[in-house]
Amino acid sequence: MGFALSDMQLTSSAFDQGGAIPAKHTGEGEDVSPQLAWSNAPDGASSYAVICHDPDAPLITKQGTYGFVHWVLYNIAGSATSLAEGADEHTKGSNDFGKQGYGGPMPPNGHGKHQYYFWVLALNEELTLEGGLTMGQLLERIEPNVIGMNRLVGSYQRA
Repeated sequence: MGFALSDMQLTSSAFDQGGAIPAKHTGEGEDVSPQLAWSNAPDGASSYAVICHDPDAPLITKQGTYGFVHWVLYNIAGSATSLAEGADEHTKGSNDFGKQGYGGPMPPNGHGKHQYYFWVLALNEELTLEGGLTMGQLLERIEPNVIGMNRLVGSYQRA
């Protein structure tokens, strides 16, 4: 799979690029997804997908993937430019907690600071994908349709 960053911008009212993710959006708090907004989407964007992945988690799966997936959300309309805090609409994929929907940061105690990559991907088609896809399954299915993407990175460290 080949993906490249585009001119899209992803921001959050909860934290700045490289900033600390508030406890409210973690497994130690209310565990609600942060507000996200994107701009400068490419012409022809017909739908979006959002992923949150922690590449610092020391996990490698049998499939060769690494890190920990916290959120997989897709079938987001092309007219959307944001997700509200605690977003519960759209199609939920499976996270590595074994659930569907958002599961906030919660690195092991004493494991140090982890980086959390929130990705928005713009697609040139409005796909109707079934719920429960893993990050890998989603990326495999949408890869031919990705026309733009970018990320917002936040950090979290348990006390």
